[in-house]
Amino acid sequence: MTKRSSKPLAAPSKKKLLDSNPEDRMRVQHPLGTQTIHRAIFILREIAMHGTAGARLMDITQSMGLERSTTHRIVKGLASHGMVTQDTKTKTYRLGHLVYELGLAASPNYALKEICRPTLEHLAEKSGDSVFLVVRSGLDSVCIDRVEGSYPIQTRTLEIGGRRPLGVGAGSLALLMTLSARDRQKVIDTNASRFSSFGQLTVERLNGAVKLSTKMGYAINEEDVLTGVCAIGVPIMPHQGTPYAALSIAGIASRFMGKRRKEIADLLLKETRALEKNLNALNIDWA
Repeated sequence: MTKRSSKPLAAPSKKKLLDSNPEDRMRVQHPLGTQTIHRAIFILREIAMHGTAGARLMDITQSMGLERSTTHRIVKGLASHGMVTQDTKTKTYRLGHLVYELGLAASPNYALKEICRPTLEHLAEKSGDSVFLVVRSGLDSVCIDRVEGSYPIQTRTLEIGGRRPLGVGAGSLALLMTLSARDRQKVIDTNASRFSSFGQLTVERLNGAVKLSTKMGYAINEEDVLTGVCAIGVPIMPHQGTPYAALSIAGIASRFMGKRRKEIADLLLKETRALEKNLNALNIDWA
């Protein structure tokens, strides 16, 4: 929170899959091979999750469950092609220029951000708080836009391009809640080891948030990720298929209590439903 100033394995049993380490899970999820490609993609996602702070080789190695030498070899290969870059002082890795260039090439096919922008601006104006647009990316959610409100204290807990496990944050939780109970639990179990990097979040706490959010009719994050910060989120429902994007409003906890929380939730639900009509009228498969 900041001041506004500014070779393939046989399929294992369900229990064995849940008890396996990240490397085992990668093999199970990609039985057709091309293991190095899948590892490289997982590494890029891990680096992206650390945002501008960058990820240490140790962070990547531990998250991936790989040998340090294996991680180092893949990272160096990605760096040689400009996919990642290393800070010479901190030795941390960030996404490189080629990722940005590829993103620019793909962006004309994804106008979701531009279409949703007026809604974000309207919500920020009406609420005075920060508004976020997130989309699902596999087991994660990614923030693709953010607008700050006029309240003197704004919550900048999620940067544009920031990646989090599904369920971490109100918008991400809203997307997680749209899955079936079985698929939702599989996602939580798979991401469980990553939650410790996000404030007070645990599997138990996330399951509690799902239960409360289901009761309330919108996703709610009650200081789960950052002390003193609360947020509510709502999925953007397509005319068919599984929701791909969600909107959320976040602010200091004192602004999300009692009557005002309901007012903000009603505003978010109303504007999201209106946005859905516009998106569905375009008849575009956003996913």
